[in-house]
Amino acid sequence: MKTSARQRGAAGPHGALGTRDRIVRTASRLMQRQGYDGTGIKQISQEAEATLGSVYHFFPGGKQELAVAAIRHGEKEFADELREILDGEDDPAEAVVACTRRLAEGLRASDWVDGCPVTATALGTAGRVPDVQRAAAEAFAHWRRLVFERLRRAGLAEDDAHDLAHTVISTLEGAELAAQVSQDDRPLHAAGRHLARLIDLHRPGAAHS
Repeated sequence: MKTSARQRGAAGPHGALGTRDRIVRTASRLMQRQGYDGTGIKQISQEAEATLGSVYHFFPGGKQELAVAAIRHGEKEFADELREILDGEDDPAEAVVACTRRLAEGLRASDWVDGCPVTATALGTAGRVPDVQRAAAEAFAHWRRLVFERLRRAGLAEDDAHDLAHTVISTLEGAELAAQVSQDDRPLHAAGRHLARLIDLHRPGAAHS
């Protein structure tokens, strides 16, 4: 999912960041916008203000190893934001709506160029770069776990919370991509409304037709 303004700001002036952090954050931003195949080590080193030697010093496995680090960075950025949103609302349904609103704000602020750094990096690597695919799968699993735990705290049954966590993360991913492609945040807002209704249907004591 879209990472917060913390990452976007950190990828600007590099003053306080160490060399490795600059390289990882720059790689994450570039792969977020250009994908794995569209981003080269030379461009990363130039924009991170690091030498090629430094890049290979920290990432002897080259672009594949760096892409895994970039995915893990993007995963943590969004996990921190997701946890903040989920814990900041008493109602998990309202928290999901707030999440879609935050994603829409981030897309608009980036002029629709910064989508999900995990998906953007992993797409196109299927069958070719298993380490990148594995890192992306772990990222989605972590996000699902955060949603699952929040739903369980709200009293939803374990099976329902498990299935809904998958549904929430998958729907947010698809809605964010649709919003980015169309440069229109309505897919995200619609997704938020319908996910909230779905969560409400599975609350303890909710009437099921």
